[in-house]
Amino acid sequence: MSSSIVFGTPQSFRPVPRTGVIYVMTEAERHGYRSGSQDWVNLGQGAPEVGELPGAPARIHNISVQEDEFEYSSIDGTAELRQAVADFYNQRYRKDKASKYTKENVAISSGGRAGVTRLVSTLGRGHLGHLLPDYTAYEEVLETFHTFTAIPILTDPKKGYTISSEELREEILGRGLSAILLSNPRNPTGAAIVGDELKAWVKTGCELDCTMMFDEFYSHYLYGGTSLSVSAAEFVEDVNRDPVIILDGLTKNWRYPGFRVSWTLGPRPVIEAVSSAGSYLDGGCARPMQRVAQELLKPEIADAEARAIQTEFSKKRKLMLEGLRDIGVHVEVPPDGTFYCWGDVSKLEADCNTGMLFFRKALESQVIVVPGVFFDINPGKRRPDRESKFGKFVRFSFGPSVIEIERGLKRLSEMLRKS
Repeated sequence: MSSSIVFGTPQSFRPVPRTGVIYVMTEAERHGYRSGSQDWVNLGQGAPEVGELPGAPARIHNISVQEDEFEYSSIDGTAELRQAVADFYNQRYRKDKASKYTKENVAISSGGRAGVTRLVSTLGRGHLGHLLPDYTAYEEVLETFHTFTAIPILTDPKKGYTISSEELREEILGRGLSAILLSNPRNPTGAAIVGDELKAWVKTGCELDCTMMFDEFYSHYLYGGTSLSVSAAEFVEDVNRDPVIILDGLTKNWRYPGFRVSWTLGPRPVIEAVSSAGSYLDGGCARPMQRVAQELLKPEIADAEARAIQTEFSKKRKLMLEGLRDIGVHVEVPPDGTFYCWGDVSKLEADCNTGMLFFRKALESQVIVVPGVFFDINPGKRRPDRESKFGKFVRFSFGPSVIEIERGLKRLSEMLRKS
């Protein structure tokens, strides 16, 4: 007599919606888009161009695999890469600090989403604050684990889509927050918390024992200043006591999204928990890619990449801002960081004056953008189903090459002239 495991009907499984860029790309494919197609322009992409940039280190085109790299990596990453990450932060941000990061303060994950998921899965009961608008993938990951309640904090364009350290204190105390998750610089608005204000944020989190989780995947993309990059690591006093956790990786700041290498930096107990979570969530990062990452973290390589990014992406930022202005899209707050412009389309003709209408219309012209509603993070759909405050916005990416951006803006201009 044989036996089998019965999982039940399809109704036994929770539907997982395609959100954000995933939804956008699925819809584009329904309209004929295929990866690598020369007929389409992707101004919705969440990754930077990956080719050669003037002044940047040469791109890696060949990776050898050593025999021991056929084996699994340890869940928390190789000791060599973990130490290389610690050395990178100590060299760039903590030369004058007595407390230094070590490999014990670092866990390696297979990409940014895996890193965020590991971290969030370790949170205990409490209220977790998240800013609006912010990274689309936060919505599902904040819904999946039920040990905490996600609390939205709305930011105001009149204040640059951020909140002051004084307002942060009021939010933590008034809402009883035990942790806050945010991207800095912020996706999709490009707002950045830097310098003394970032120092005040870190201090506030420490004083109120509120864990500050900074997603710093865009930390090299800064405009209008002299800083090479931004990180809360600069203002941590004690790396094993201060409740500050940093997420970053090769995806954006080194322009290697396909390598799927990220890291979590923080106090040792947090890293131990994150590493344990990796044992059942993702199993760890590929070993050959970790060896390559060690080389990319060398100061001369990382610094040259950051400078090249700022030089070249500043030009593309200017191109996108001017192009959007010319076609009637209003960018109230030009981005301080990232490679996105957060554009208000409400003054356009009625057939494209919301983010979703503009998105649908742009698909007909074989241009991809991302509607603003996807950045209205609503874990568990606990807020009522009503009109989003971000319904009139579109995220335009200047991650692609200059040629692609120019082609996309031209098509959007032609599209709007026909409206």
